[in-house]
Amino acid sequence: MNITSFLIYCFIVTFTPGPTNIVILSIVHRLGAKRAMQYTYGATIAFGLLLCISAVLNALLVTVLPRVLLFMQAIGSLYMIFLAYQIYKSNASKTSEHQNSSFLSGFLMQFLNPKVILFTMTVIPSFVMQAYKESSVILLYVVVITTIGFCAFAAWVLFGTVFKRFLQKHTRIVNIVLAVFLLYATCMMWV
Repeated sequence: MNITSFLIYCFIVTFTPGPTNIVILSIVHRLGAKRAMQYTYGATIAFGLLLCISAVLNALLVTVLPRVLLFMQAIGSLYMIFLAYQIYKSNASKTSEHQNSSFLSGFLMQFLNPKVILFTMTVIPSFVMQAYKESSVILLYVVVITTIGFCAFAAWVLFGTVFKRFLQKHTRIVNIVLAVFLLYATCMMWV
């Protein structure tokens, strides 16, 4: 497994603006860091649960249909290209002001978030299962990815105001750099 591509993919997907990160940023601005952390804990637990579900489903699919791994890798690549395009054209200054800030709302948001669903269903087969088959190693990567996700959510809480201003000030440059890194990670996944 190309650990650099794996980490680039994980960090870009979890740290870039998406529904969960934008909601966290909005909660920080409206209600403060403590309330945003409640939401963050719920989002993190759901993120880890979705990764576990993905690992189990993908492991089952691979044992039944060994070629499904190549198919999932192709789907993951297409998603990464789409995500790179979305990042390239995104506007980080658009946020919604009508969100609930509870643990439960953070938990449920992950199950409705297409970015998270696609990421969790593609990262395990596209990177981890290409190199490892042991359940314990796959579980370790689930924990690593969940930790990266929590760090991303916490970064949006802790640095929300500063990060938002930076993104608004340098949106074009940041989006181009992130999109290029994501395309690089996509290419490296096939090497």
